[in-house]
Amino acid sequence: MLPPMESRRALLRLFRKRLVVTLDPLLETLRTRARMSVFRRLSSMGYLTSYSHAGRYYTLRDIPEFDEQGLWQHLGVSFSRHGSLKNTAEHIVNDSEAGQTHPELEFILGVRVHNTLLDLVEEERIGRVPLARYFLYVSRKRRIANAQIKRRREELKREATVPEGKPATEVVIEVLLELIHGAKVQAEPSAIAARLAARGIRVSATQVRAILDEHGLKKTAKFRSRRSQR
Repeated sequence: MLPPMESRRALLRLFRKRLVVTLDPLLETLRTRARMSVFRRLSSMGYLTSYSHAGRYYTLRDIPEFDEQGLWQHLGVSFSRHGSLKNTAEHIVNDSEAGQTHPELEFILGVRVHNTLLDLVEEERIGRVPLARYFLYVSRKRRIANAQIKRRREELKREATVPEGKPATEVVIEVLLELIHGAKVQAEPSAIAARLAARGIRVSATQVRAILDEHGLKKTAKFRSRRSQR
């Protein structure tokens, strides 16, 4: 096992080169077979565990350049400022203006969240209400939850007036431009649809999601950082 100062220098070189790593390179770098020794060294520097890939990846806390929802991705591995998937989903639900549905959360997080949402509801960390054809996940605080439900009903009413089907080319262009210009604000399909509606452009969140999927923008528009582009 490398001594503390040499361990720190070795880990900094490793993460500077690779940004995210699994346990094996850490064991090799520190010249040890003891997992606890590795995590003691990492703890002294501050580290994060990925919420994707069953938590098998690690990065130093000061490496990620988180987006507006506290998320960061590198080479398909996802990290959150809030730590675990459960904590992250709870934060996103509570922070959302109109609550979140199961598909919306999977779109944002890029991983399956079914069991996570069930656990959060059972632990009373978030609420769940039936709305239209799905469940809406909302804050456990009644005042915030009521505001989220009201906002979602307004969005559903607005979407009911939008003709479904493939949107016109000019609408597709407007959606893509809105995604580019709104890179620093919410990139959820419902948020994009709402911002376009304010400009008189009628498109539903479902149509926005289909456009993003069709153009391969499901995750890259949100998570790519300057470091991951180098």
